[in-house]
Amino acid sequence: MVNPARSQYVVDYQRVADTYFQHKEYYAAAQYYQKALDLIPSPTTETAVPFGKAPSGKMQRKRSDYEKIIFRLAESLRLYKDYLNAEKWYAIAKGFSDKQYQSAAFWHPVCLRANQKFREALSGFGQYLASSPADDNLKKRANLEIADCRFAIRELDYPRLYRLTKLAGRLNSAGSNYAPVWINNQLYFTSSRPIDVDGKKEYLSSDEDSKVRIAKKESPYVNAIYQLSGEPSQATNEVKKLTLLKDMEQAAPTFNPAGNRMYFTAWQNKGEKDKHAIYTSQRDDKGEWSAPVIAGGMVNAAGFNSIQPCLTKDGRYLVFSSDRPGGFGKYDLWYAPVNGDGTFGHPLNMGAAVNTAEDEEAASWLSAVGKLVFSSNGRTGMGGFDFYETTGSFATNTWKSPVNKGNPFNSSKDDMYFTATDDAGNAGFISSDRESLCCLELFKIEQTSLAVSGQLTDCVTGKPLQGVTVRLTDSLDKTELGKMVTAQNGTYHFALTTRRPLLMVASKTKYFSKSIFIDPVHNATDTLVNPSICLDTYQVNKPVIVKDVYYEFDKSELTASSKTVLDKLVKTMADNPNIRVEIGAHTDNKGTEAYNLELSLRRAESCVQYLVSQGIDAERLTSRGYGESMPIAPNTLDNGKDNPDGRSKNRRTEFKVTRDDILSAKGG
Repeated sequence: MVNPARSQYVVDYQRVADTYFQHKEYYAAAQYYQKALDLIPSPTTETAVPFGKAPSGKMQRKRSDYEKIIFRLAESLRLYKDYLNAEKWYAIAKGFSDKQYQSAAFWHPVCLRANQKFREALSGFGQYLASSPADDNLKKRANLEIADCRFAIRELDYPRLYRLTKLAGRLNSAGSNYAPVWINNQLYFTSSRPIDVDGKKEYLSSDEDSKVRIAKKESPYVNAIYQLSGEPSQATNEVKKLTLLKDMEQAAPTFNPAGNRMYFTAWQNKGEKDKHAIYTSQRDDKGEWSAPVIAGGMVNAAGFNSIQPCLTKDGRYLVFSSDRPGGFGKYDLWYAPVNGDGTFGHPLNMGAAVNTAEDEEAASWLSAVGKLVFSSNGRTGMGGFDFYETTGSFATNTWKSPVNKGNPFNSSKDDMYFTATDDAGNAGFISSDRESLCCLELFKIEQTSLAVSGQLTDCVTGKPLQGVTVRLTDSLDKTELGKMVTAQNGTYHFALTTRRPLLMVASKTKYFSKSIFIDPVHNATDTLVNPSICLDTYQVNKPVIVKDVYYEFDKSELTASSKTVLDKLVKTMADNPNIRVEIGAHTDNKGTEAYNLELSLRRAESCVQYLVSQGIDAERLTSRGYGESMPIAPNTLDNGKDNPDGRSKNRRTEFKVTRDDILSAKGG
C-alpha cells in the first residue's frame, strides 16, 4: 500500500545537497550532488523535501542549476580533501562564464598540485593570474602555490633520506587518525573513528529554503583521544579510548614529563560560534584521569580559539596555536610560561620569524637540540600544511627563519603533528593525508643516512695527511652540510641525509685544495666509498713543471692535447681562489736568444689566454717568457753533439704560486 503522506514528496537531490553543503557536511553533499547529476543510483533514505507534485521522468534543470551543482560538487570534494575527484569537476567549472565560479580556475590547479601534477599546476596558476582575477587573497595564494610547485619539483628530484611506514592495525581506522604523542614509551593519538549513536537523529535545515528539513543520524565521527596498548608497528595492537569530557570532542594531547598531567583541545562542534579551548586533567595513582578543567584566560582568550597545546619537556612553557588578536594571520603560534602552581603567565606571540598571514599549527619542541617543529600553510613548501623547523629561545623569544623539512617528510597534501621518539628528532610519528582521499593517517618516520668516506694522502709520498679540513656542501644552494679535520690516519666520514648533488673540498696549508663532485642520486647502496684522494704540496715562488704542454713547431699556438692538460690547472685555480700564479715558458738554445725570449713569452701568453677563456680571472694570472736563459738539462752532450733529450726538457711550461693570501677573488 502506498503511504499517502509520502506520496506528495519526492527527493530533490540538489536541495538536499545544498543543505548538507551549508552545514559543512561535505561528504554527504558530494554524494547528493552526484545523485542530482544521475551519476549514482537513487538512495534508500528518509531524507525528502516538499516538492508539490511529482514530475514525470527526470527533473529538468536550468543551465544555472547545472553549473551550480558542478561547482558545488567540486567544492564539496575539495573540502572533503578528495582532490583526485575534485580536479575533474573543477576542470569543467573553470569553463563557466558566470563570474561567481571564477575561483574554479584557482582551485583546479590547487587540486593538480595536491595530486602531484606540479608542472600542470604551474601552468594553471599562471593562467589564473593572467586572467586578472578580482580576488586579491586568491592572487596572493596563487603566487605562493607557484613557489610551492617549483619547490616540490626540486624536492622530488632530490628526496631527503627518510623512511615512512603507515601504521597498521587499529591505529588507522575509519575517520581521521592524527596528533600522535610519544610519552614514556607509549603512544597516544586522536581519532574521529565512528561511535555508536543508538539510532539518534539530527535535523538539518536550509538557509536557502525554509521548507527543507533533513533527518539524518547524528554524525558517528567524533574526535576523541586514544591510548595504544602494545608496539605501534604491530598489526595486532589494541587501542583504548580515554573518557574525559562528555558531549565534547577532544584532540591533540600533550603531557608533562611524568605523564600524569595532560593538556588537550576540546570543543562542542555546534557551529561557528563554538570555540576550541585548551583543557587540563590530572591522572591519579590508579591511572584514572580527573574531570578536566579549562586551562584559564591566559591560554584561552574569550571569543577566540586556542588549540594544539605542546608542553616543553622541562614543563616550563606551553606552546599553542590561536586566532586571538595580536597575531600575524589566521592561526599563530603562541607560548605561555607555566608557573610553579600550574597557572600560566602572559602569553607571547612567537613573532614574524615563525608566523605568517596564514596558519601555523601543531608545534613540537625538541629540547635536546633546541628545535621547534611545526606545520604551516603560509610558507613555500610542497603544498598544503608542511613541516618546518626553527631554532631559538623561549627566554628571549628570538627564532631563526624556519626551514622546510622537504620530501618525503612533507607531501603535496597536509602533513601535521610530529612527535619524536628520540631526543634529536631523527625518528618519530607524523600524521598525513598523502595516501588518503580524505583523512589524516598515522605514519612512522625514520631518518636514514648515506655514508661518504675515504682517505686523504700526499700525492708524492702516498702517506696519510693529518690536519686536512674536509667540507661537504650542497652543490645547488651552497649550504654547508658538514665539516671535519682528518686525524693521523687521514680518513674522513660523513653521514648524509639527502641525495642532492654534493661538493666536497679538501684543504690544508701549503697544499693545493681539491674539490670532488659527488652525485648520490643514482647510488643504489647505503654507502659511497671514495678512493683515496691525494693533495699536491707547493711552495710560494717555487716553479712546478706542467707536463705534456706542447705547441705547434716554432709557434705559440697550443695543441688540442695541451688544452686538456691545462684544464687540470683550471680546476686547481678554481679550487684555490686564494692563489695567484705566474705561467712561465722556456725554450732550448736553438735560434737567437732574442727570438727564443719572444717565442717563450708568446707561448706563456697563450696559456694565460686559455685559462682566462675557461673562466679564470685574468688578475690572478701573469705570463713571463724566459727563453733559453734557465735550462734544466744540457742542450748538448759533453762531446759537443746535440742532446735531444736535454732540449726536450728545456722546452717546458711552468707555473708557480706567487701569492697564496688573496682573501677574495672576482671569480675562477
